[in-house]
Amino acid sequence: MPRVTVLVAVYNAEPWLPRCLDSLRSQTLCDIQVLCVDDCSTDGSLALLRQYADGDPRFEVIHLERNQGQAHARNVGLEHARGDLVCFLDADDWFSPDALQQAVSVMDAYADCDCVLFDLRYEQADGSSQPYPMTPFERLTGEEAFHLSLDWRIHGVYMVRTELHRQYPYDETCRAYSDDNTSRLHFLASRSVRCCTGVYHYRQHFASTTRAVNVRRYDFLRANESMKLQLQQMGAAVEVMRRWETIRLLTLVDVYMFHHYHSRQLPYADRVYGLAELHRVWKTLERNLIDKKISRKFGYRLMPCWTLFRVQECLYFTLKRWKTC
Repeated sequence: MPRVTVLVAVYNAEPWLPRCLDSLRSQTLCDIQVLCVDDCSTDGSLALLRQYADGDPRFEVIHLERNQGQAHARNVGLEHARGDLVCFLDADDWFSPDALQQAVSVMDAYADCDCVLFDLRYEQADGSSQPYPMTPFERLTGEEAFHLSLDWRIHGVYMVRTELHRQYPYDETCRAYSDDNTSRLHFLASRSVRCCTGVYHYRQHFASTTRAVNVRRYDFLRANESMKLQLQQMGAAVEVMRRWETIRLLTLVDVYMFHHYHSRQLPYADRVYGLAELHRVWKTLERNLIDKKISRKFGYRLMPCWTLFRVQECLYFTLKRWKTC
């Protein structure tokens, strides 16, 4: 029985895979299972994965016949996990040689620890490296970690107990955005969250799916709704629900900003869909839960009707653009 299972979701990652897989093959913790889930790649990724699996029995390859996104691929891997601890490694990233050993050592030292954050480093194309801007901590309760994750004052790259992960698998609501839900649920359900010195090297890319100008930007709204539903199902405290409903308002305004500035770059049908999504979410917000310090600000007032809210947003973002000119 391996101690740790590492989930590697792969889609057209051939140029980066060797460094990723070599970093796993050279871990100081040898008792690992590496589950590589190929999400119907069209390049040479699958052949490369099989080559590694042929040379190392700790590597297992699962090939999906249809591309369904990273969250689904990781969930398929999670179903086959045999380790009592689990973490992910993206196909274009890599671990320091002692990363898994360091995380396991923290888990072993503290019986109530359910999540251990890696030391996250941003790796730039020019070869430079920057640490994730996070205030160091020794121990956080699950609720403390959850609240810090709302604006990512702590990151979401960690090792977690497999039992907890299976209780809250990856959220497949949207291809983008909803993976953040899973990290936050893991934190909230944890008895305690700690850090380790093992390094996760995160490769920075100039292109970002979550910042591209396309209709998928409106998925952010549905991802937030999925999170609210899961919080309700786990019986989250009222204060947690208040914080999350305030986040939903902030997200609504953020996505409206995208709509205001970029919707004309989208096909007409996508513009209509996006505006309908904004309207639908505006109607579902629970105003009594939202932080009044936020909802009383210009640009964030929910207004008595949708038309007035739209007028407010148009003025707010027009003025913001003028100020930056």
